Amino acid sequence: MDLEELKIEVGQRAAQEVRDGMVLGLGTGSTAEAFLRSLATRVEDGLTVRGVPTSERTANLCRELGIPLTDLGRDPVLDLAIDGADEIDPDLNLIKGAGGALLREKIVASAARRMLVIADATKYVDHLGAFPLPVEINPFGSAATALQVERLCSRMDWSVDAVIRRVPAEPGQPEEPYVTDGGHWIVDCKLGMISDPKTLDAELRAIPGVVETGLFLGMADRALLATGEGVEVLERQNG
Repeated sequence: MDLEELKIEVGQRAAQEVRDGMVLGLGTGSTAEAFLRSLATRVEDGLTVRGVPTSERTANLCRELGIPLTDLGRDPVLDLAIDGADEIDPDLNLIKGAGGALLREKIVASAARRMLVIADATKYVDHLGAFPLPVEINPFGSAATALQVERLCSRMDWSVDAVIRRVPAEPGQPEEPYVTDGGHWIVDCKLGMISDPKTLDAELRAIPGVVETGLFLGMADRALLATGEGVEVLERQNG
């Protein structure tokens, strides 16, 4: 199977994890969208659910598919959050944020009793960090914040370029910073390997101007990985 077929397969498997009456956290990204399409089929067949979307993109897709929505004001405790990941390590720690929704994704995941991660097997790694780590920052003082991120990583023995994410521009026009749904910017940090994710996460979040990091540590309970041989189920063993 090609990558898109794998995403469809794991999305279908994740949709079977949903029980009638659940309040769900609904993730952002291509694998999460494959899940939403499978979930919509179950809703058409009579499944009753409500979902909190982690992005405007997800919210719009849910409206298109007929998946009922709610928010954390009305439903502050979720039964299950289902989302993708950019990297997954053996302890089910994650890097997320390629889709630009990491802050809302982390808020939703923290409100859920359980978090299920869905991904293709290429996202499974021995150590986090090959994928650039997204860090969400306040636009005010963005250059100074990015510099502090670089200095922090240097003190932790990483040589890193903290690059503000930008969106493609029209020919002849300057690129503009990518803006999250919350009005923030994102700095992408190429680290190579993160030897101490917990310390890095805490140190980054202590920098004034940093809103959140793409490190999701100890949040996922299970992961469904789509492989060429089928869907592999991983359970978090520690913590």
